[in-house]
Amino acid sequence: MLYEIRDPSNRADKLAAIDEVIRRNNIRFLRLQFSDIVGAAKQVTIPIDLWDEAVEQGVWFDGSSVEGFARVAESDMYLVPDLDTFAPIPWEMELSTARVICDVYTPDGMPFVGDPRYVLKQQLERARAMGFDFRVGLEVEFFLFRPHPDGRLLPLQPHDEAGYFDVSTDLAHSVRRQMIDAVTALGIKVEASHHEVASGQSEIDFHYGPALAAADNTMAVRTTLKAVAQQNGLHCTFMPKPIAGINGSGMHVHQSLWHHGEDRTAMWDPENEYGLSETALHFIAGQLAHARAMTAILAPLVNSYKRLVPGYEAPVYISWGRTNRSALIRIPRTNPGRHQSTRCELRCPDPSTNPYLAFTVMLAAGLDGIQRRLEPPAPAEEDLYHMDEARAQMDTLPGNLGEALEALKEDPVIQEALGPHIYERFLEAKTLEWESYRVYVTRWELERYLTIY
Repeated sequence: MLYEIRDPSNRADKLAAIDEVIRRNNIRFLRLQFSDIVGAAKQVTIPIDLWDEAVEQGVWFDGSSVEGFARVAESDMYLVPDLDTFAPIPWEMELSTARVICDVYTPDGMPFVGDPRYVLKQQLERARAMGFDFRVGLEVEFFLFRPHPDGRLLPLQPHDEAGYFDVSTDLAHSVRRQMIDAVTALGIKVEASHHEVASGQSEIDFHYGPALAAADNTMAVRTTLKAVAQQNGLHCTFMPKPIAGINGSGMHVHQSLWHHGEDRTAMWDPENEYGLSETALHFIAGQLAHARAMTAILAPLVNSYKRLVPGYEAPVYISWGRTNRSALIRIPRTNPGRHQSTRCELRCPDPSTNPYLAFTVMLAAGLDGIQRRLEPPAPAEEDLYHMDEARAQMDTLPGNLGEALEALKEDPVIQEALGPHIYERFLEAKTLEWESYRVYVTRWELERYLTIY
């Protein structure tokens, strides 16, 4: 069942609608959810009897225990529920549990600058001041693995041996239907689902919508899909490249700017060869200009860069085009009369990213391109992996997390969008991750060198 409470315009109506949901579903527990800096979902669970108090006063928690939030001396923070996000948790209805997404505040009543949801709100406000609303739609890829009888995951056992759009060998079809039912019950609109290229790999595509709601939904989707997989005796992972030699998992993001407060796209121009307005072209140019620095946020793991290599349908070259799926930004074709669906698809993000920070830096880069009236390079419409001369003239995405962090250090636009608190703590956490990996001796090295040297 879909519980939609985004329509009521005032607080009293929203609270009344929530009270009805609580009564009808006999809700007993409430999960107050938020995100840490690296994108892990966090939560505080309270009995439903404390709901009114949570709405009026917030719920206090120790911020020093959350990745990148605060030091021990400044740890007190509180959560304020966003009433628009209240919903029963479909896979926990036997426990009568609901969830609500929260904003984080400091003791002086100010929004916490280290809250990823807050920095996205700030960037969306900047867009509105420029006359735009930012909407996104996601294609989320993931793997399903079968645990061994003793519960071990390694060596990995893909759930099936199916391929792209397969039917007869697609064992995940039933599981994906359960996943769709679960996320739909949370009010998230699904457009399509299918098996992906690799064995055990699936994709679910979500309807476009306002960026803040899309980020909230992405956090919910990751949690929901894992829960449904577990109920089916499977392990769902959003790790970008769990198996060498086959395609990894991406999270392609379809983006569009709309005139603020109007149901009218700012991306379309019928006179342009690609149907793109000047605004859209400047937006694309801005993202290409900041692509290397954005990658640290959009592909935030050491493992992310095992996916961003030639040959596996993931972008490497900083380029754009319509038919070229090796380009970083692709312009999907639209049907005649459907110009409102004009958009650009960014193909480098993977599903391990923090969606709040991802949409923040993507929007900041695009708005910078609009403000500076940047022009994109000529589009690349051929497969770049087979065009040596074209590739030689293009810059590439970072080859590893270390390079991505260096690019981030050199880009003040992306740093400013994140804000000093998140930038410094994200950089610190990811530098530690990179250094830990850099000095680690892998199984590949032992197998390759131990008996030879």
